[in-house]
Amino acid sequence: MKFALPCLLALSLTLTLPAWADVSRNQAVEIAVKANGGRVLSVERAQRDGQAFWRVKLLTPQGEVKVVWIYATSGQTR
Repeated sequence: MKFALPCLLALSLTLTLPAWADVSRNQAVEIAVKANGGRVLSVERAQRDGQAFWRVKLLTPQGEVKVVWIYATSGQTR
């Protein structure tokens, strides 16, 4: 029983953590720039609605600041 409780706790924590390994920070930047052009201002990991995302803030060629949300598991934009 002493062994089972820590194992169950570790398993439950593992299952609740977002999966960040599928799309790297650099891949998220490439996806955002390819879709919108411009210069990267910042990149942050985020979680919304139980989903893991990369939040990429760009300065577009038109001079607008744009935030692009990229699913960390698939690389699709939101």
